[in-house]
Amino acid sequence: MNLLDHIAIDPHVWFGEPCIRGTRVSVGDLLGYLAGGMSEELISQVFPQLVRDDIRACLAYAAEREHPG
Repeated sequence: MNLLDHIAIDPHVWFGEPCIRGTRVSVGDLLGYLAGGMSEELISQVFPQLVRDDIRACLAYAAEREHPG
């Protein structure tokens, strides 16, 4: 599975912001937590519905937006 398959954009979920598929956890929030120094382990404890690849998918999404194509 491609990491970006973990990301969904649905206008009816979280105002159309990119989120982890099947959740209301936004990519932007997760990136902010990581940038603020929160570890993947702590994120997994706070959001037990997420798996490691969900967190990695947020990083892949940010990288793709920075360097499309």
